[in-house]
Amino acid sequence: MATNTKVKPLTGPELVQKVKELESLSKEEKAKACGYYSLTPSGKPRVNMMKFMNALIEAEGIHLDSNQNGNGRGGRSASYKITVQSNGNLLIGSAYTKQMGLKPGDEFEISLGRKHIRLTQLGSGEPDQAEEV
Repeated sequence: MATNTKVKPLTGPELVQKVKELESLSKEEKAKACGYYSLTPSGKPRVNMMKFMNALIEAEGIHLDSNQNGNGRGGRSASYKITVQSNGNLLIGSAYTKQMGLKPGDEFEISLGRKHIRLTQLGSGEPDQAEEV
């Protein structure tokens, strides 16, 4: 039943519902029916069980990793390093701002040192909220 068209894997409530509808099938057949497979060069389907199981666990609202990076896709983790961009800017990515619980409009005071930049959140009410970059 393999086709050359790429099927977008189901996620969230749609995935849970489809798995419930397919209760009589094996887990491999369920994974394939939910779009968790790829085609080998010879055109045979290869089931991606790990992706299927992880998506199902996430769809059920279970978070196994207590230190999630916020994108929910298992992307790369924060390295705590940044590089000055060609235009001279320093960009602090969303992984860091999400980890700190920052929201659009939050303000910081910038203090320059000889070899460091210190960002202190304004209006946080906590004097220990200084973050060095």
